[in-house]
Amino acid sequence: MKTIKELKNISGKRVLLRADFNVPIKNGKIISTFRIDKTIPTISFLQKKGAKVIIISHLGDKGEESLELVGKELGKHIKDFRFISSPILSDETENEVKTLKKGEVILLENLRREDGEKKNFPSFARAISRYGDIYVNDAFSVCHREHASVVGITAHIPGYAGLQLINEIENLSQVFEPKHPFLFILGGAKFETKIPLVKKFLRLADDVFIGGAIANDFLKARGYEVGNSLVGESNFQIPLFLKNKKLILPEDVVAFDGHKKRVTQAEDVLPNESILDVGPETISKIKELVDKSKLILWNGPLGKYEDGFLGSSSLLLKAIAKSKATSIVGGGDTVALVTKLKIGNKISFLSTGGGASLDFLSKGMLPGLRVLK
Repeated sequence: MKTIKELKNISGKRVLLRADFNVPIKNGKIISTFRIDKTIPTISFLQKKGAKVIIISHLGDKGEESLELVGKELGKHIKDFRFISSPILSDETENEVKTLKKGEVILLENLRREDGEKKNFPSFARAISRYGDIYVNDAFSVCHREHASVVGITAHIPGYAGLQLINEIENLSQVFEPKHPFLFILGGAKFETKIPLVKKFLRLADDVFIGGAIANDFLKARGYEVGNSLVGESNFQIPLFLKNKKLILPEDVVAFDGHKKRVTQAEDVLPNESILDVGPETISKIKELVDKSKLILWNGPLGKYEDGFLGSSSLLLKAIAKSKATSIVGGGDTVALVTKLKIGNKISFLSTGGGASLDFLSKGMLPGLRVLK
């Protein structure tokens, strides 16, 4: 990829920076500034070079939220910054771009308020490209999307990778030629999107531990009762995976019947219960693997995060933080838990990507990266 480290003499040039400020907001407050924080080094880099920086981003799936709160947060960290509340394709926004001075930064309103963004309309990509002389993508978490601001825009102005995008690729790429022993931990739900990862890392890793809701599919395929637990609609060739000696499944689980929870062996779950977390016996065994590993890759929580079942994930994250292994953690909920536990500085790399991380790890390439070559 071409990167901003290669850019020279950009003083006075307009740089259209694609960031991902799709941050969680609750009761009018930003819950996590993680993605904002990770983009600031790229903004500062361009500012110091004297560029005129125009930031474009999205918030929410349909553009229902304004980026005003993000603008207020950015204003705490960046000098000569302002947020433009006018629609992206408006005379007001165009005039703001025209009056930008060297080193100034503006954030435009939510991209997904425009129909042409997600549909990658060539006319919309061409229209937003007119705001910049150079395009920089620092939004790894949307690089798996063929959207106008990710892919289409590069047909009109030259594209480069930002500093965080570079960090993502360099760190995640370590798993393609891993140090051994290599432990892969996979949690969360939506197993149909994660089957390529299971296939790939059963080849690359020394041990593959499956937790979260997707473990229910494996336990069911093994013939165990899973009660009211969340499972997929098909078995996704799981019986073939069960034969692999590298695969590790929960031996005990936290089961919940709607009134009380209990720890039980995985094969002893009752028909009226749901599996909501991994049990302590299993976590103890995975901790032993953590202590032996040189590389650990983790994506997705081991329990039902949204219902507060954080116990197993917290215990294992703390163990990884204490280990000497190179550790890479991805997935919004898992990264949020790392932040909550205040152990981010003890994890080697935290990825800003969710689906993008999964796609990159399974395919080694993404649409938003390919166009930067």
